[in-house]
Amino acid sequence: MRITEFRRRMAEEFGQARAEMLAKDHVLSGLGGRTVEQALAGGVPAKEIWQQVCAEFHIPPERR
Repeated sequence: MRITEFRRRMAEEFGQARAEMLAKDHVLSGLGGRTVEQALAGGVPAKEIWQQVCAEFHIPPERR
């Protein structure tokens, strides 16, 4: 998954403003206690990050 696709999915799921806030501020235990932005900067694949976001926020399988 490309980062642009990841960001599009985040915006569709949470709305643009909340998606940006979550990416910067919300720490995900499944990402080693990092935020989305920190994980992306650290080289974690966008698809893996999306899967962690989906698990954390209980996003239904049809929207994953």
